[in-house]
Amino acid sequence: MFKNLLIVVVLALAGLLLFASTRPSDLRVERKLVIAAPPERLYPLIDDLHNFNRWNPYLAKDPALKGSYEGPSAGPGAIYRWTGNKDVGTGSMEIKSHSEPNLVVMRLLFVEPFAGDNVLEFGLKPQGNGSTEVSWTMKGPQIFVAKLMGIFVNMDNMIGRDFEFGLANLRKVAETP
Repeated sequence: MFKNLLIVVVLALAGLLLFASTRPSDLRVERKLVIAAPPERLYPLIDDLHNFNRWNPYLAKDPALKGSYEGPSAGPGAIYRWTGNKDVGTGSMEIKSHSEPNLVVMRLLFVEPFAGDNVLEFGLKPQGNGSTEVSWTMKGPQIFVAKLMGIFVNMDNMIGRDFEFGLANLRKVAETP
């Protein structure tokens, strides 16, 4: 009986691993929010990492987070490195390119709790009434561990909630005179 149970467990585990291997190799999470401010008001809140951290949702997850800045405060070459609790981990983000006032592209590099190398894109699309649609997109390769985790945890929902919270924070900062 023990042998049969062991065979069933091994087959179930093999099936789970095989299923995980068929999951998408790329991760993409995107959220959008219309904010009552023009792109020129929003752009410096994203392109300057000191301003970015005024609304960064991950800082709220770990008030004891230790962070440091390198390079210029804004634009390509600006870097923010952090070490935090298990919710925010350890990593860095670097502004790689921008197109004022419509786009900021960053590299998001996670070291812990899992390694990850992703691209963040912040798009600013004027709405014609003084408002701007802000999109926050993360994309990158999905390692096998993330594929396996994705069977049990909806990564889009988990990361998307943080993006929604962050965009709401950005709205508060941008709409406050």
